[in-house]
Amino acid sequence: MAKEHGRNDTRSRIAHLAARLMADDGIEDYALAKRKAARQAGMRDSRQLPTNEEIDAALHTYQQLYQESEHRSRLKQLREKALGAMRALAQFNPYLTGSVLSGNAGKYADIDLQLYTDNVKALELYLIDRRIPYRTAQSRLYSGEHVRTVPVFTVNDGGVDIQLTVLSTRDLRAPLKTSLEGKALERAKTRAVEALLAQS
Repeated sequence: MAKEHGRNDTRSRIAHLAARLMADDGIEDYALAKRKAARQAGMRDSRQLPTNEEIDAALHTYQQLYQESEHRSRLKQLREKALGAMRALAQFNPYLTGSVLSGNAGKYADIDLQLYTDNVKALELYLIDRRIPYRTAQSRLYSGEHVRTVPVFTVNDGGVDIQLTVLSTRDLRAPLKTSLEGKALERAKTRAVEALLAQS
């Protein structure tokens, strides 16, 4: 029993260290934050690492305690930028996801949008026609047991990167995850983001 309690204490400590790294240093990658936090805690047993959900809870607590006013203002700005992008990209059926939706966005958070379209070229032409500079990459998402490699376009709005992950319209019917073990990504349509801003 004491051993289990010690393991839980270690997990909690690493979760809070990782949360602080994400809040103060702008680390967005959970795995990187966990590894850095584990090193700081002198822990080498990866089986004791906290889940992303445990880090989210610790991050929420940290932001409420130490960054409440600054965080609230920053989150509002990011959600306003996200909403502007969603309205501009309405033809591609955009959804907000990630830390800007959950409310855990750190100092240097990106905005994550998922676009549901069966014509990736149309999105590229949309950006080119409007002379919007963009970078391209790929991301891995999981749908059930299947791994999907999907295109990502990154544009910048006033110093904030907006990641546009392009998915097919059939992907709307299936929950998507960033890892096999993780929980399904939450996503919100334009009206839901408008409601979030109205509440703030």
